[in-house]
Amino acid sequence: MNKIGIICKTGRAEPAEILKQLLPWLGNKGYEVLIDEETAALLGTEGYSRAQIPSLVDMVIVFGGDGTMLGVARLIGARGVPILGVNLGGLGFITEVNRDELFDVIDKILSGKYSLEERIMLTARVYRNNNTVADFTVLNDVVINKGALARIIELETYVDSRYVTTFRADGLIISTPTGSTAYSLAAGGPILYPTLNSIILTPICPHTLTNRPIVLPDGVTIVVTLRAAGEDVFLTLDGQIGFPLQRDDTVEIMKASFTTRLLIPGERDYFHILRTKLKWGER
Repeated sequence: MNKIGIICKTGRAEPAEILKQLLPWLGNKGYEVLIDEETAALLGTEGYSRAQIPSLVDMVIVFGGDGTMLGVARLIGARGVPILGVNLGGLGFITEVNRDELFDVIDKILSGKYSLEERIMLTARVYRNNNTVADFTVLNDVVINKGALARIIELETYVDSRYVTTFRADGLIISTPTGSTAYSLAAGGPILYPTLNSIILTPICPHTLTNRPIVLPDGVTIVVTLRAAGEDVFLTLDGQIGFPLQRDDTVEIMKASFTTRLLIPGERDYFHILRTKLKWGER
């Protein structure tokens, strides 16, 4: 790994302060570093567009929270560039490295003391009148949900062309194992170990209480058609991108042909993360 990309959460001064120490440290070790334009402007140096960085580097370090990581994962897409997440946000399920351990962790990774964790991604394609009108890739989840004033919506759902049910609910979450600790968990879904090859289907506030979350193999194709709705129904991608849906729109969701590759320090323990982030065992 000779070239390192750095992408930071916008609107925060903290990453720039860290980079004032990190950049000369990496330079002295002989690494070339490419920084996103917004952060580079704060440092008074040359920067690169976020879209450009993944094609120019061997790894990307992300400074921010899980939201920043999700955006970078979508940006990298099929390029397969490994990502190291440094948590400057809240929970930090996928930005696992803390600021105080940053230099030690990077030193270990650059010395080859790491593992690569493959996380499945999902593609979501929207069809309207038999035409494709939108195409997305996500790391966490695809959500169909109603706006604040919309009525309950009806979502006719199929798995591999087999009819499942028509959910009458506030919405439906289709989640990866990585996203199992996000919106799906808040809606009553299970926690899945992040490297599992599975997809979770979680209804949001279903009208029928026996409509519970279901875990599916990741090789299936899920097709959801919006059959009845008031106004303001949206497809939401990773909680960051919104696309308005119309009655009889169909959303096709399946596993992407590529994965997100996360750089994991050798001593990392996922159960420690759950205990720390979710406060398991505390009273």
